[in-house]
Amino acid sequence: MQEASLQGVLKVILIILLIYYGLKVLTRLFGPLLLRYVTKKAGEKFQQQFNQYQQPQGSDEGDVTIEKKPTGNSSNKDVGEYIDYEEID
Repeated sequence: MQEASLQGVLKVILIILLIYYGLKVLTRLFGPLLLRYVTKKAGEKFQQQFNQYQQPQGSDEGDVTIEKKPTGNSSNKDVGEYIDYEEID
């Protein structure tokens, strides 16, 4: 059966601490760059979607189209009957 020596345990703890603080420093250095890259890509994607919405396919800029409502009385008189009611005090 093997036993852990004090020197081996301290070595493992030191390695874990070095990795932890190394990642902390790298995150501070490269975190803003990564965040800037991600926001730039998201902005480009939103701009592309906005441009697709603003200029639908098949129409040129400056074209005017007028869509009229269909003529004809489309109200339905067979909806039901109106019942007048009185409030009870």
